[in-house]
Amino acid sequence: MSPVQLTHEQLKAYEGRSTSAAGVGKDLVNEPMIRHWCEAVGDTNPAYRGPDAIAPPTMLQAWTMGGLSGHADRSGAYDELSGLLDGAGYTSIVATDCEQEYLRPLRPGDRITFDAVIESVSERKTTKLGAGHFITTRMDIRANGEPAGTHRFRVLKYAPAVRDPRTAAGIPEAAEGNPESGERTLEAAEGNPESGERTPEAAQTPTSAAQSPRAVGQPQASRRPAGSEQAARARRPRPVVNRDNAGFWEGVAGHRLLIQRCTGCRTLRFPWLPGCNACGAPDWDTVEASGAGTVFSYVVMHHPPFPAFTVPEPGADAAGLHEASPHAAAPQVADPQVADPHLAAQQVADPHAAATGPHTVGPAPRTPTGPSPYAVGLIELAEGVRIISNVVGVPYDKVRIGLPVRLAFLRVDEEWELPVFRAAEGGEG
Repeated sequence: MSPVQLTHEQLKAYEGRSTSAAGVGKDLVNEPMIRHWCEAVGDTNPAYRGPDAIAPPTMLQAWTMGGLSGHADRSGAYDELSGLLDGAGYTSIVATDCEQEYLRPLRPGDRITFDAVIESVSERKTTKLGAGHFITTRMDIRANGEPAGTHRFRVLKYAPAVRDPRTAAGIPEAAEGNPESGERTLEAAEGNPESGERTPEAAQTPTSAAQSPRAVGQPQASRRPAGSEQAARARRPRPVVNRDNAGFWEGVAGHRLLIQRCTGCRTLRFPWLPGCNACGAPDWDTVEASGAGTVFSYVVMHHPPFPAFTVPEPGADAAGLHEASPHAAAPQVADPQVADPHLAAQQVADPHAAATGPHTVGPAPRTPTGPSPYAVGLIELAEGVRIISNVVGVPYDKVRIGLPVRLAFLRVDEEWELPVFRAAEGGEG
């Protein structure tokens, strides 16, 4: 069912309405909560401890939270707006972003009070998730009666978009023939009269390579090889590459794991950040990791199964795989003639294996009900920083804290390689 179009006036009537008036924080700003917060996020800034400690600014909202029992002073305006949108078909919700402005430091003993209003409700917007409305609430926070900061929180109330089941499963649109992408649909390839495309008789007319919208070497959608649909569904999500971390991914492409180093205080940091989290300096250079490390902590993923994240295990059949050079400048692209490039090669190239050659493993074995469990480790590098990655080269149930590991690079499909860590020889005993 399509969502009902609400008028601009219906929604704008909620702007400025209070959602909480004269709210009071359940606790004073206090040192134990500050300490727990800093330990959880790994923030060791000395400003947050000692007799003159202040609270981390990003804790601003934490002092207003009502816990499991909530606050009794909430008005019904927000629930009323949510009910209106639910009734119109916008039944799903997702948080999109928040903004905070800090006006004064918060110190242990401060009493927090706050007011909150619905600041804005957008016109109907079309997003990839579906059509809906953005709702922004603004909370004005005071400490001992003085303005301390502002917290804005934005959500999208939307009607989920109706998608082709194959697209929802993660199969690339181009592979299935999205008409908007210039590809022929399966119906068009077969001459569906309702599609306005060629009839079966016309479809038999030869088409030149120049006229064909499909890339050379790419199989026709109507002739997808067996198993490729599952492979397409299992493609790993792509990381967001931006100006703050592009150098890291350029290093990965060259089989190098680069760690940022502040040129001011020489502190190493990972993951990559635009500035030093120790001294605040913006300038940095890089240090290449030696590749040695140990498992600092880990978790084994059993359920729900994510086929795209299942990693190769020792003993898997490596026949027919293309070995990657341990010193390649960039990942090699899989042979376009391979029937199913997504499953054709999952391989690990060890950049430090010049003496023994690259280590290659095949596709991960599968349990009778789906992909095998796999280990995700927090790896402490020899340089002192930590990175989250897969642990390979050892059965998932043999991973342990303190396990020595070495850096390797896992090809997850024909385009992408990722840094992983292989159990060092003899370390799994």
